[in-house]
Amino acid sequence: MTSTYAADLEVRNLTRKFGDVRAVDDVSFTAPSGLLTGFVGGNGAGKTTTMRMIMGVLAITGGEVRFGGDPITAGDRRSFGYMPEERGLYPKQPVLDQLVYLARLAGIGARAARTEVLEQLDRLGLADRAKDHVEKLSLGNQQRVQIIAALTGKPRALILDEPFSGLDPAAVDGMVDMLREHTARGIPVLFSSHQLDLVERLCERLVVLKAGQVVVSGEPAELQRAGRVRHRLVVGADAGWVRGVPGVHAVDVDGPVALLELPDDATAQRVLALALERDVVHEFTPVRPTLAQIYREVTA
Repeated sequence: MTSTYAADLEVRNLTRKFGDVRAVDDVSFTAPSGLLTGFVGGNGAGKTTTMRMIMGVLAITGGEVRFGGDPITAGDRRSFGYMPEERGLYPKQPVLDQLVYLARLAGIGARAARTEVLEQLDRLGLADRAKDHVEKLSLGNQQRVQIIAALTGKPRALILDEPFSGLDPAAVDGMVDMLREHTARGIPVLFSSHQLDLVERLCERLVVLKAGQVVVSGEPAELQRAGRVRHRLVVGADAGWVRGVPGVHAVDVDGPVALLELPDDATAQRVLALALERDVVHEFTPVRPTLAQIYREVTA
């Protein structure tokens, strides 16, 4: 994709120590231009600390962040849209005034800022709340305001810490559409989330962190191909007999349906032959792991 905004965001051997504790330990990954990169891990895995170092909010103990192939600068960071873990809204200020003010700080002219903010409020269903003070909004609506603050203008990258938290399905869909518009311009989007089903639906790259280290990263299809393949067997009667087949691990058997782990193709063919000898076989298919299953396996 050709774009004046296209630039990869790279994290190289990033490390952060708090005393003797390595909260982030030699982390490396790339959030490519024009793609949504999901950044996942359990509480305390190091996601927020990594994002803070990318944005310069937290000092880097070791390693570096690069943008567009060069070491990241303060100017680069000012051009990023950032949604921190700790939200930074002013509770007693009207929504519209606050968002216009933040847009002006980002270098947008007063008229353009107001026009864009009103459009974004309308898209996320907050047009009728523009004059309300932030403290009068529900937590979900405050989240929408925070999202608009991060996306206003034409950011050259988006760093979003739990952007979907507290949003209803309609707001999530609206948010996703807005993010897709930004990736269509060629910018990288890095977002963290605990909602694995959402990450699986959205992300074009996945980075999984555990105890401050990257345990797996890559494109979803690539990770699924490399994951543990299981086979689903559906026969006409009870499939409990598979538990006694040498070399077969029966992950689950529920009446005529069995989920099997098989070490190789030869074992798969042997299981199929045995099934055909005993009964009618309705289904025997490989089952690729979901991203949620891959996540649970690598972080267990």
